[in-house]
Order: sequence, then structure tokens, then C-alpha cells
Amino acid sequence: MGILYDDLVIIRQPETEGEPSMITVNCPDKTGLGCDLCRIFLFFGLTVARIDVSTDGKWCYLVFWVIGKPSTRWGLLKKRLLGACPSFFLASGIPYYEAELQPPRPPDVFLLKFCYLNRKGLLHDVTKVLCELELTIKKVKVSTTPDEKILDLFFITDTRGLLHTEKRQEDTHDHLKFVLGDAMISSEIEMVGPETTACLQAASFLPDEITEEMFNMDKADECKIGSAAFRSPSIIMDNSLSPAHTLVQIVCQDHKGLLYDIMRTLKDYNIQISYGRLTTKDKTECELDLFIMQVDGKKIVDSSKQNALCSRLRMELSRPLRVAVISRGPDTELLVANPVELSGKGRPLVFYDITLALKMLNSVIFSAEIGRYMIGDREWEVYRVLLDESDGLSVSREEIEQAVWKMLMGWE
Repeated sequence: MGILYDDLVIIRQPETEGEPSMITVNCPDKTGLGCDLCRIFLFFGLTVARIDVSTDGKWCYLVFWVIGKPSTRWGLLKKRLLGACPSFFLASGIPYYEAELQPPRPPDVFLLKFCYLNRKGLLHDVTKVLCELELTIKKVKVSTTPDEKILDLFFITDTRGLLHTEKRQEDTHDHLKFVLGDAMISSEIEMVGPETTACLQAASFLPDEITEEMFNMDKADECKIGSAAFRSPSIIMDNSLSPAHTLVQIVCQDHKGLLYDIMRTLKDYNIQISYGRLTTKDKTECELDLFIMQVDGKKIVDSSKQNALCSRLRMELSRPLRVAVISRGPDTELLVANPVELSGKGRPLVFYDITLALKMLNSVIFSAEIGRYMIGDREWEVYRVLLDESDGLSVSREEIEQAVWKMLMGWE
């Protein structure tokens, strides 16, 4: 057939320490493939330093230069990247594999319920375990009882698709027990029914005072968190350099998930990338050239469509997430929101970064919730964290807001 399945993704480690690893993806093309791959890179904590992308609309060749961590599981990363690639047989037209063209069945949702004694930073440790086990958090409800015990309700899905087995559940319990130690009181895992799953997927509405606080600055040049201002990106569209494609040139400040934010936006607009190249300068600035076209194979000539795409890209790169710390009566509430893809996927590891930032600030979480809400014409994943101020808030609300923002952006 010309190419082996294992050759769809090739990972080459650098010969010189400190240099990026090179990941080559050679597979059938589909709209949004770049977004799906970049989301996996973000989940594994990789920094994309450079890309080179080319496609003829049917087959694509993508090269990513990424910087990993000592803990990066490269074998598992390859497996996840292979899973995101359209099947090789999808481009061959073999009838036997027509079933692969059908949309995938939604993953089963499980309720992980466990109770443990309260201790600073423990919620982040639990979240870290779930991420390492590839258990995706769909919704969470964390509350503190009067006797200082923590009751966690995590609605999760399993990337490996094995959480229905006794062995996988026991493995999850053992990992949690190892981290929580004597603080752990009990844990249970059970599959939830379709009614609960439907409720998890249904987006509701946030109170007006919260939406006003978080979404009243949609202009990119107004975005500022404490002293950490986001430089407004430069986005230029040009139709004169290619007879078949529109060139999009982006120069912007780098941040964690930058490439994912760009690819996510193009995927939502049903835009195909025929060629692309990204380079970084001094680890702070990125330059990206993309030759794109609409799903009908034509360049973008309509000025209103050009302006809409440029405006959305500028907003997503200036303010990829929303962070606010507000007063809820006498208490302090941290709010973080990120846009959900039209495919229904949310940004990975947001709750992980939030809990890590609060752990580093030595802040205690009293309760936490994750939910999806309709704000305007878009669906957002909103994290609401109520902080415990019984011993007095040791850091200011501005410091909390800035620390969480920097953690989410990957800034030191």
C-alpha cells in the first residue's frame, strides 16, 4: 500500500542535548487535523518551536520541532498522534474500511467519587494523577465538609477506554492512594447513564454579573492582567501572492498553546491549510505564514469574511483564556474561562494549571466547579474556584489573578 501504519508518525530525538525533537506526520489530510495534533502536544506539555506543513488536500506532510520534558512519554505520545491521524485506508477507497468514516461513538462517562482529609495542594496532586492516567475531566464538583474533609465528584472519560474494567479502576484507586496516603478515606468509580451524560454536555447560562466581569473586554488591545499585558498581534491577509490561496501572516507574542489557539480558530471556521511555517524568536515572539483556503477550495476574497477571521484570530491570540478574581459576598472566587471547539473539545490541562498555581501560592481551595455555559453565541468551559479565607488570604486578589494567568500562558 506504499506506507506502513507505524510510519504515519515518526519521532526523532535530537543528537545534541537541548535541541528540539522532530515529529513527522505523514497521513491523509482532513480539515482540523493540525488542531487535533496541537491539542495533543498541549496535553503532553510540549512546546512547539517550529513547524513546516504542506498538503495537496488529500495527503499531508507535517513536521513539528518540539521541546519536551524529562517526564515526556514519547511512546504514548506517538500512540495518541497515530490515533488522531485519519486512517491510511481512508485515502485508498477500500469499501471494507468505510465504517471508519462514521463519526466516533462518544466515550463513556464515569463518576469518580472520593473523600479525603483536607490538606493544602492536595487537589492539584489528585488532578495530576488523573492527567497522568489519561483520565479527562469533563466536570468536577469539589466541596469541603464542616469537619474539614474534602468530597470530590469528578465526571471523567478514559482516553484508553478501559475504565469499565476492574483492573483499570483498581489501578486508578492505587495511584490515588499512593498520592493521598493516609489522607484518603474512600473512593468509588461508576459509569453514569445517558441522562447524566446529556446534562454534562448541555450548556447553561452564567449570571450576568460574572459574564460582565469576564467578557466586557473583547478588544484585543485592551487585554491586561495586572502588569502582564499581552502585546496585540499583527495579522495580515494577502491574496496577491498565490493564485489559489490566501496568505495569512501572523506576528505575535508566544504563549503556551499558541499554535493550538490558531489551529482551533481555523478549524472552527472550516479553513484548510495547504502550507504553513512557524518560527520563534528569542522564545518570546512567533512568526507564522499560512496559505489557506475555504472548504470549497477557493481563497478568501470576501472582505467581510477576511475581517471576521482576522478579528477572531486577534482576539484568540490576545486573550485565549479569561481570568478574573471577584468577590462573592465575603469570599473570593477565581474564574477562568476558555472557549470550546465546535467539535465539543475544551482546552486540556486548564484545571491542572489552576490548581498548580494556587498550590504554589499556598492558597486553599474550599470548593470548585467546572461547567459549560453559553456566552453570546459561543460555548465556554468555565472553572469556578472558591478560595478558603478562614485563616486570612495570604496573597492579594491581583497576585492570584496574575499567577494563574502566567501559569496558563506558560510564562515564568
